[in-house]
Amino acid sequence: MFAEFALTPAQEAALVAHLDLLMRWNSKVNLTAIRSREEAIERHYCESLFLAARLPPGVLRIADVGSGAGFPGFPIAVVRPECLVTLIESHQRKGVFLREASRGLPNVRVLAKRAEDVEETFDWVVSRAVSYADLASFLKELAPNVDLLTGAEAPPENLGFDWEAVALPWGKNRFLRRGRRSSCFT
Repeated sequence: MFAEFALTPAQEAALVAHLDLLMRWNSKVNLTAIRSREEAIERHYCESLFLAARLPPGVLRIADVGSGAGFPGFPIAVVRPECLVTLIESHQRKGVFLREASRGLPNVRVLAKRAEDVEETFDWVVSRAVSYADLASFLKELAPNVDLLTGAEAPPENLGFDWEAVALPWGKNRFLRRGRRSSCFT
């Protein structure tokens, strides 16, 4: 499924099961605007696995802010079982989906609340398709390290991070934006 990871059969099965569940639920609950399997694989799973391959080795406490249907957090949890991944999603119906989808993953927990109401800290925050404006009020308090899957727009300086950008190999104007908390915020 993805060249940078040698997925085990169990990991591949978990990702396929998640995709199948996503396709079934998405017809009734608006989990994602992407409706085709092929586009979901490229935009959701491949981008998430691209990010997962670039996380540092070892045990990490990761928060996926605005997890939606579980991206990028669910694929990260599948391929990085040593990491504790917290899927943070304020929409209750999406939270129900996330609980159902992650039932078999002991390293995943779901917080069905707004990220600004989360009172713990993490090693890393990941997010996909969440606006910079929505992240601005709390991001630097959640973690010193951030990976955002974004479009062409660069992050604003007021987020409190020093950024580097890595172009994603799929589509135009898709980036992994890696941020480290600026020294003035440590």
